[in-house]
Amino acid sequence: MLLSILSQLQEWDQWLFRQINSGCSNPVFDAIMPFMRNSVNWAPLYLFLLVFVILNFKTRGIWWAVFFLATVALTDMTGTYAFKHVFHRIRPCNDPAFSEHVRLVINKCAGGFSFISNHAANHFAMSVFFISSFRHTLGKWTWLVLSWAPLIAFAQVYIGVHYPLDVIAGALVGSIYGLAAGLYFNKRFGFTTFGAQPAS
Repeated sequence: MLLSILSQLQEWDQWLFRQINSGCSNPVFDAIMPFMRNSVNWAPLYLFLLVFVILNFKTRGIWWAVFFLATVALTDMTGTYAFKHVFHRIRPCNDPAFSEHVRLVINKCAGGFSFISNHAANHFAMSVFFISSFRHTLGKWTWLVLSWAPLIAFAQVYIGVHYPLDVIAGALVGSIYGLAAGLYFNKRFGFTTFGAQPAS
C-alpha cells in the first residue's frame, strides 16, 4: 500500500515537473528564471535589508538581523542533514532514468541531492520571518514579500534542478522555521514604527 502511494506520488511529481519545465517554456522565462534562483544576485538586497533594519531599529534591529541569519542557517542545515542526507533523492537533471525528460536551462546540473530544495526552504524562511516580524509595522504590504519566495521555488523546477515536491517540502520546512522565529522575535523584541522603539 505504502509503495503504491509513493509510486503514484512520484508519477504525479514527475508529470508536474514536465508541465513546468517544458510546458511553461518560453524565451522570457529562460532569461529570467536562472537569474531569479541565483542567491548571489540577491546578496545586495539582503545586505541592504540588514543595514536598513539595524539603522532604523537600533538594538532591536541588531537582534532582528541575528534572528534573520540564524533562521536561514538553521533552515539550511535542516534541509541538508535532516532531508538531503537521509532521502538521497537524485536531482531530475542527474537522474539517468529521467534526465531525458529534463530541459536544463542553466549550463550544468547542480550537485548534491534534490529533496528538499534548500533554495525554497531558505527563501520561504526569510519571507515568513520578515512577514511575521514586520506585519505590525508595515501592515498588509509585508505580504508582497511572499510572492518572492514562490517565484524562486518555481524557478528551481523551471530550470530543471528540482522536482515540484522538493520545493513544496522546502517551502513547508522554511515556513515553519520562519514563523517560529518570527513569533519568538515578536515576543522578545517586537517592532512598532520606524524610529520609535517599544518600551522594554
